[in-house]
Amino acid sequence: MKEDIGYTVRRNQMVDQQIAARGVSDPAVLDAMRRVPRHLFVPESLKDDAYDDCPLPIGYGATISQPYIVGLMTALIEPKPGDRVLEVGAGSGYQAAILGLIGCRVTAIERIPELAHLAQTNLKQAGVEGVTIMVGDGTALSGSEGPFNAIITTAAAPDVPPSLVALLAEGGRMVLPVGDRDMQVLTCIHKTGTKLTVSHHGAVRFVPLIGAQGWSPV
Repeated sequence: MKEDIGYTVRRNQMVDQQIAARGVSDPAVLDAMRRVPRHLFVPESLKDDAYDDCPLPIGYGATISQPYIVGLMTALIEPKPGDRVLEVGAGSGYQAAILGLIGCRVTAIERIPELAHLAQTNLKQAGVEGVTIMVGDGTALSGSEGPFNAIITTAAAPDVPPSLVALLAEGGRMVLPVGDRDMQVLTCIHKTGTKLTVSHHGAVRFVPLIGAQGWSPV
């Protein structure tokens, strides 16, 4: 099915004005965000808002992140074709689609079965391959699932989960929001041997990461 030209125009404007203009410069990230039809990853009633500069609800208390934040987080993990990438919090599948189009081998884990099914449906509709969707607690994966070249967590943790650090390969990168339930700091970690180099990239607000090494359900 040929895409409505209006979506294509708005998507290019989104990348130019909301993402590249704010400093995200990785060509692979910008190209993938120009190609992924974001309107396929939001509820039908919100398709007209899909390219706006804001997060949107996708049901079950979850959201699809603001486009700029998706671009920034993706760039921070420096994805390369062939990288094994873990996404904790698949949501509607949009972040996984970006990584898949870059050429990464993506495992996206989602604790809500209905959202995992939605992500699978959306990825198929968008024609994105190379993504495996799993249902479960992303903070409780066994070491046999790794190692991963990069990990991206799209929900807020009270601290960096040690289980995720253990899944990082040598030279691996991880990005996640860390803080309390109301406000967090976007945190990036580079792993070199036993050393972790940490950098911070501004205040953000995400839904809480629910899990063994996250928050307990309210």
